[in-house]
Amino acid sequence: MININSSLSLTEQLAEQKAQVVQNLPAEIADIFLQKATELENSGIATNSLGVGDKAANFQLPDPVGNIINLQELLAKGPVLLTFYRGGWCPYCNLELRALQRSLPELEQYNASLVAISPETPDNSLSTAEKNQLEFAVLSDAGLNVARQYGLVFTLDSELRRIYEQFGIDLPKQNGDESYQLPIPATYVIDPESIIRYAYVNTDYTQRADPKEIIPIIAQL
Repeated sequence: MININSSLSLTEQLAEQKAQVVQNLPAEIADIFLQKATELENSGIATNSLGVGDKAANFQLPDPVGNIINLQELLAKGPVLLTFYRGGWCPYCNLELRALQRSLPELEQYNASLVAISPETPDNSLSTAEKNQLEFAVLSDAGLNVARQYGLVFTLDSELRRIYEQFGIDLPKQNGDESYQLPIPATYVIDPESIIRYAYVNTDYTQRADPKEIIPIIAQL
């Protein structure tokens, strides 16, 4: 268990998490992670994903208790902060989700809705929400259909599957399918006209958009 100082900014927490993980990671596995990260970056997936000025793809997805959340209905109330994360098994995702939770009161001051999407099943999404004490919408994107519309989906190869299994990460169980597909982390600010006004898309899953950089953008909408 890695203890991270909650008083730090999200960017600082992520850096601390990564430093502690790297320190304890076998060299051969660290080399594979670096190689695969480089391959994913070179694939151009981040460049080809939706970006600033694009129209956000609409979605209707279930929350953990079966309520269907519609992007257009949220946009009728104000801007939407939308983030795609890998799953509750990912420590970097949990740090991001908790940071977003801390920013929720400020977001609500600007009538902004906060939504997080992952390929996890509703039951696993519920576990993620409960573990992190989240009070915003945590949605299940079965089959990554929505993440695919945003251009964020990639497939783990056999080497990474083996390492994930070695670490006890059972993606078929978490996501309810055998695709071994995940979204690269991404965060969007969408204005009420469905236009993306801010986009953070990064193939490096140890990096995330910091709420302190996002809030001023929402404040201007």
